[in-house]
Amino acid sequence: MLKRVVQIGLLLIGGTLGVLFLPYLFTLSSFTSKPMIDNPYVAAVLGAVLLYLLSLFIAEPIVNFIKWMEDRLLKAPIFDLLFGTIGLMVGLSVAFLVSFGLSSLEIPFITSVLPVVLSILLGYLGFQVGFKKREEFSHAIFAARNSNPKKKEGLEVAGKSESRLNKILDTSVIIDGRIADIAATGFLEGVLVVPQFVLTELQHIADSSDSLKRTKGRRGLDVLKRLQTDDGPNISITDEDFSDVAEVDLKLVRLAKSMNGLVVTNDFNLNKVADLHGVVVLNINDLANAVKPVVIPGEEMHVVVIKDGKEHNQGIAYLDDGTMIVIEEGRSHIGNAIDVVVTSVLQTSAGRMIFAKPKNGKTSKSY
Repeated sequence: MLKRVVQIGLLLIGGTLGVLFLPYLFTLSSFTSKPMIDNPYVAAVLGAVLLYLLSLFIAEPIVNFIKWMEDRLLKAPIFDLLFGTIGLMVGLSVAFLVSFGLSSLEIPFITSVLPVVLSILLGYLGFQVGFKKREEFSHAIFAARNSNPKKKEGLEVAGKSESRLNKILDTSVIIDGRIADIAATGFLEGVLVVPQFVLTELQHIADSSDSLKRTKGRRGLDVLKRLQTDDGPNISITDEDFSDVAEVDLKLVRLAKSMNGLVVTNDFNLNKVADLHGVVVLNINDLANAVKPVVIPGEEMHVVVIKDGKEHNQGIAYLDDGTMIVIEEGRSHIGNAIDVVVTSVLQTSAGRMIFAKPKNGKTSKSY
């Protein structure tokens, strides 16, 4: 059906071009003295026939191009299409004004062809500018909204708050899944940005032959779907890429710098790389550690020793939130629930570890 529509469209275009241009060709030949040939109807038919014959070869590529464009437009975020359409309208308006100014010239070729060329060229440029500058436009809109002095009382100045609007997600934090729960609580503000190269990496993981990687990749895609459908920060997918950089971590750092945003991750190595480049990082593990119950040396706890530790005679236990407890002299209590006394706490971006020793060295309950 689409192919037939394209062929009919080319047929009409051919007829129009025939009426416009074939008379100029007739004036260069002997057909001007033959009214049966040198008339608009014959020119329209000849133009239509020529372009219809050409459509037998180019209709299929045109149909494929239209389907490709339709697929890209359906997958594009709504804000990308919005700003691109605004740019297209501005470009077409400029082309119309220029064409209107040239209409006073009595040059047939310029007045008939140049408006079409200007519409295509300026429309394309307008769409590209609106599409690629969408982030700057959105920042300008947010800055204008925050420019009211009444809204600034007790808040950061607009320049500082603007840098917190974009929060760029990496692959690990999407697979982790906790970002969806955090977003649902309403503690995150601004826009969650998902780069296209992160989506590509996530798709490769989901298509992996390894079952564990495949499960993680599919879970990450489910998390993104949940972020798009649940109430919370807006999700923006950006096509901005850095072809001169191969590592995804460095691309994230470069993107954060270009967008003046933050990187959201739970990757300890990315955390360090971003710090070296002066990029602010929101580490999910830091947030998880911050909301864990505070444990201080000397506090008593009741835990179950699960396994032995790395060092001699150590036992390992876990809290409900997954925090590891290393128990000195705890190897003999494996499988038992005992009371322990906290001796020290080690807390880093990679997690928290509690060191303890048995209280009086006695087992309180056996399993």
